Formats: sequence, C-alpha cells, structure tokens
Amino acid sequence: MDSILVVNAGSSSLKFQVFATSAEGPASIIRGQLDGIGTRPRLRATGADNTVLADQSYDPGQVADLAAAVVVAGTMLREKHGVSFAAVGHRVVHGGPSYERPVLIDDDVLSQLERFVPLAPLHQPNNLAPIRAIRGRFPSLPQVACFDTAFHRGHEPEANCYAIPQSLYNEGVRRYGFHGLSYEYIAGRLREIAPALAEGRVVVAHLGSGASMCALAQGRSVESTMGFTALDGLPMGTRPGQIDPGVLLYLMTDKGMSAAAVQTFLYSECGLKGLSGISNDVRDLQSSEQPGAKLAMDHFVYRIGLNAGMLAAALGGVDAFVFTAGIGERSPIVRARVAERMAWLGAALDPAANEAGATIISRPQSRVAVLVVPTDEELMIARHTLALLSPDAAWSNRQRRTA
Repeated sequence: MDSILVVNAGSSSLKFQVFATSAEGPASIIRGQLDGIGTRPRLRATGADNTVLADQSYDPGQVADLAAAVVVAGTMLREKHGVSFAAVGHRVVHGGPSYERPVLIDDDVLSQLERFVPLAPLHQPNNLAPIRAIRGRFPSLPQVACFDTAFHRGHEPEANCYAIPQSLYNEGVRRYGFHGLSYEYIAGRLREIAPALAEGRVVVAHLGSGASMCALAQGRSVESTMGFTALDGLPMGTRPGQIDPGVLLYLMTDKGMSAAAVQTFLYSECGLKGLSGISNDVRDLQSSEQPGAKLAMDHFVYRIGLNAGMLAAALGGVDAFVFTAGIGERSPIVRARVAERMAWLGAALDPAANEAGATIISRPQSRVAVLVVPTDEELMIARHTLALLSPDAAWSNRQRRTA
C-alpha cells in the first residue's frame, strides 16, 4: 500500500503516523512512537482501531540516535505491516525568512534549514536528522518540510518586527511565531464545528510542554505570543517565556555564564521546572502541595490571562477562546482558572461541561465562547504533503478534489 509517512522528531523520541490517501484526503491508519532513544528505547504502534501493532524494547546500542530510530520504525512498518511510502512529511520548527509554505526537500533546502539551527537549537537538529537518514537510504523518496512558522508569515509589518535597526530585520531577525501547524489545523477545524465563530475573532491557546497563543481573524494569524525563537511568550515546561533581555546580560556579565550555558539554561532549566523546583509536568504540579508548585501554576495561569488581553487588543475584541494541545485538552483545572481570568472579557464557564471535556465549555450566555478542540499537527502535515505532491489537487472544506 502506498501511503504518506509523517515524522515528528524530538530530542529522544520519534513520533510517526502512516496515512492512507484517497479522494477524501489522508486518513490515519497507523500511529506510533519510539521513545527513550539512546537510553531505554521502546517502539509502540497502534492501528486506526487502537489494535496494538508493535510494543518492543531494544538495547540502547540498537537505537542510539534518531537516524537509527527511523530505520527501526520504517523496517517495522514495511516488513511487518506491508506499508510502502509514496512520500514522507516532516514537522520542521523553523523555516526562517526563506519559507512561508511547505516545500519539497532537496540539497539546497536542507542546507538552508541547517542555517536556522541557532534559532531553534532544541528542535531543528532533531527535525533534520530523520530527513538526512531517509535521504541516505531512499534518495528518490519525496520528502516534504512543513514549518511551524509558515502559518504566521502574513502578519502586518508592525507586528512582525522588533524595535531594532531595519538591517537586522533584513537579515531575518524578526517575529516568526510557532506552533503554526497546530493553529492552522484549529482554524480549519473551527470552520467545521463552529463556522460563525471561525469567521470572527478567536484566541487559541496551544498549551503543552511548549506553549503559545495565537490571535486568529477570520482564520488568519494576526499575532502570536512567540517571536524570533520558541523561547518567547508564555512560560513553558522548561522555557521561561517572555524575559527581560537585561536578565540575560546579567547572567553573562555578573554570573560569568557563556552563551552556550545561557542557551542550555533557557531551554532546559527554566519555565515550570525552574520556578517550581519540582517538575515541568503540570500533572505533578497540580497534585503537589509544595509552595513552588503553587507559584509555578499561578504564574502559568497569570501569564496566559495576561496574553489573552494582549491578543484581544490585537483583534479589537474576542468572540471565542480555544484550548488545545496536551494541557489545554486534558486539564479542566487550568481551563477553569484561565477562564476565570478572562471573565472581564465576558467568558463564563460551564463547570460541568469543562469537567466533561466537552467541545463547548462556556455557558450559553457567555459573551466569549470557550471551546476545547484537540489539535492534529500530523494530519496537517499529511495534507500539505499530499497537496504539494499533487499539483492538480485542490482543497475545499478539507476535501481533496482531483481536477
């Protein structure tokens, strides 16, 4: 069966999905993850009906890096389940100033993407490793890069720049925004479940280990809490979010930290983990009675509420607020606390609907509709990959129509 493989690589894990293609568009038939790469590798995969297709552990040396993980997962899919691939779609966090839409990967594209590693040192090298591994083994297999930055590229100039010399903007120092594949999916999904709201002013909160928020006007991104890198905006699992640049100067001049040490500090030692001194996992913090845990959660919710006001200003008001991603989809406590901070905007939560994880969790009289909409970045990548490799394909209402 010719299918599309979607790859989303992290530092020690490889998430993947296999999509069958048809006139109705891509449909997920296998999903899996190989985690614990280099330490305790374990491959798990399930079918569309949640049937377990694989659950196997490996010695660390067998899956020492992402390249080896790609080989192991690909071999399992081909040899045990008879899957053959027409193309591979990849999540690539940073497209820099060069790419505003998905692109077919060749040597020039790969070289360009390597230039953006300093802009996303936690993500970009891991995103590129599977691309290289697949190109080495299957050089003729089409691979498509789908960018987390692309959805935000239509921002107005005043929202897109920093107050620094224009020469730096021309070099690419500008506000990009991230989690674009997630926001693009949510914008499309809203057109299905709440078409009137989708045409209005919507704030989406992508709350996970990485967290950001986006302002949508008629389904188009007009502002984001993230900027030049994925460090900006909301506090995250291990990243601080918005921080005075003077703090970084202080760390380097008074604390003697090198640029490399500051980078590690910002990406790995801050956020909920740094503030709580306990954990970067919201589940741990919500169940803890330690003062640090309470402070971290208070700060997290406070900053979400604060940024909701900023995005409301960018939109000139808010018609709907959407929670998505791991925390947004699974934590009624966080949703309730954020909604409470948005009462001044007119948000009124329905506690029972919130506890049940309903799609609409606001009361009927709420001036701001509050929704929970699960995201699906992998499906978005599969759609982009299929569309890019089918130049005669047109998408309307999420359906692929052959000309």
